[in-house]
Amino acid sequence: MSAHYSTSPASETAIQQAYQHCQEIAAQHYENFPTASKLIRADLRPAVAAIYAFARAADDMADEGHASAEIRIKQLDAWESLLERCTEEAVDHPVFLALGDAIQRFHLPTQALHDLLTAFRMDCSIHRYATEQELLFYCKHSANPVGRLMLALHGIHDAKAAHASDCICSALQLTNFWQDFSIDHPKDRCYLPESWLSAENITSDVLLAGDISYQQAAPAIEHAIDFTRGLFHQGTALLPMLPFRFRLQISATLHGGMSILSATERCKNPLLERPHLERSDWMAMVLPIISSTLMPKRQMKAFNIKTA
Repeated sequence: MSAHYSTSPASETAIQQAYQHCQEIAAQHYENFPTASKLIRADLRPAVAAIYAFARAADDMADEGHASAEIRIKQLDAWESLLERCTEEAVDHPVFLALGDAIQRFHLPTQALHDLLTAFRMDCSIHRYATEQELLFYCKHSANPVGRLMLALHGIHDAKAAHASDCICSALQLTNFWQDFSIDHPKDRCYLPESWLSAENITSDVLLAGDISYQQAAPAIEHAIDFTRGLFHQGTALLPMLPFRFRLQISATLHGGMSILSATERCKNPLLERPHLERSDWMAMVLPIISSTLMPKRQMKAFNIKTA
């Protein structure tokens, strides 16, 4: 965590070594969706890895170990201090040396990085949400910044693209929540808003205590899946705005997310078992991914998304 600050610029060798460190971090962690895959332009992959390493470390601070919420938040505050410093001077810390270079090189929106830290602070103390709006506010900080950073890396600053990207990123975050019921509930975390649960005359307390059957919770879960699928569909409007390689990456991410959502829908009881994709599911995605990459507007029409 500690770092030394230098007023002199870092050497190109030190910066490249810092990027390599970040790429090693990205390669060591499993994620549902690739962070710096071969589909991303080679010149952008180091910057993607730097963003990932920054977020991965902050996520670990918020979620891992047994430290109190107060200590975790202090750690995140220190991490944010390094973020602020790296935009102005060389920081002798590989993650921030690489991230500072990426911010300057690609004019990345630093607010997106601060937003991520806001979400990680929320993770330390907020484990339930009263309304759909509160849940989406969390997604706005936890997921949407990643999409906006990726758009900035590709030089895309269009408001419509940002909105569509937000839809995809929020949908991916929610899909992960619905996929992870069996992991989150034992940790006393419920991401189904109370407003959705109350419509079925149940509460998060009752759900987390395991005092109801899956059949009783199923309508709220079905609503969650339908709501999330709608966000994915809105997100398809992003595809025609992207260069080919990036479009292929996002198309694969989009179909992967929708497939996991469908796997959750098919699961006999997602409250007790974590849905996952079989090899056949991955194979079934190949043609849709190619189709939506080559003919993105056809994908939009399939979901009744206006082509503007």
